[in-house]
Amino acid sequence: MISKRTKTIGMVVPDVTDLFFSKVIEGVENYLNELGFMILLCNSNHSSEKENIYIDELLHRSVEGIILASPNPIHVPKLIDDRGRKKIPYILIDRGLNERDEGKLITNEFQGAYEAVELLINQGHTKIGMLGNETSFYEITDRFLGYQKCLMNHGIDYQERFVTNEPLTIKGGYEGAQKILKQDVTALFCGNDQMAVGAYRAINEVGKKIPEDISVIGYDGLELTDYMVPALTTVRQPIFEIGYFAAKFLVDNINNPKEKIPNKYFDTKLMKKNSTKKLD
Repeated sequence: MISKRTKTIGMVVPDVTDLFFSKVIEGVENYLNELGFMILLCNSNHSSEKENIYIDELLHRSVEGIILASPNPIHVPKLIDDRGRKKIPYILIDRGLNERDEGKLITNEFQGAYEAVELLINQGHTKIGMLGNETSFYEITDRFLGYQKCLMNHGIDYQERFVTNEPLTIKGGYEGAQKILKQDVTALFCGNDQMAVGAYRAINEVGKKIPEDISVIGYDGLELTDYMVPALTTVRQPIFEIGYFAAKFLVDNINNPKEKIPNKYFDTKLMKKNSTKKLD
């Protein structure tokens, strides 16, 4: 256990250039900077091996705690001693992937996706594609299940040809949309906002207009969605707040190591803008 205050927190993220994680880091910094803490930021590039290397390095660099954002199961023995005690205070931002009874930061991804697809169905769409059926950091599995369940509850058959499995990036959205646009879809639900950016370009390249010819919904609620043309309807999840509370819970645990870390559950909100249209 750290015996002196270094006012330094280690943080490992899968991709520091990703807009989602940039917002998480902003939330962490917002809380920590007010208390005079500094962040030692590590980029694992979605590699479990790099995560483990960084954990070892941070344990030897006198950080007071670690925030670990990971799409992977964590090698917990690195963080726990032989008697089952934490070697160092830590918080996981991991979608609840790693089993534990405290310190969970969970967003209701399923409900957010369900409400997005239901909006499209209520506007008359039945041929709804989805970009990004990929297991990664994002809780895309729950988003996909929300998409499927909403179709089923409204009596619409799930069609595998309307779904693409691409990276959750602008390029992935562009390439996924190119494939789906060969089908007769009238709407796209994108796995995240970055995919929607790529989809916008693909839609434009085939001479279609949003929302006149095809409706589009994103996910995450990134600020850039307000500046897309037309402004992107999206499901906002509280990314900044996830980072903020991760930092708060970590500092609380550093100061009061014997107290149980609370769990925190976040709701999503459908932000209706200009990228969807009711079918005539």
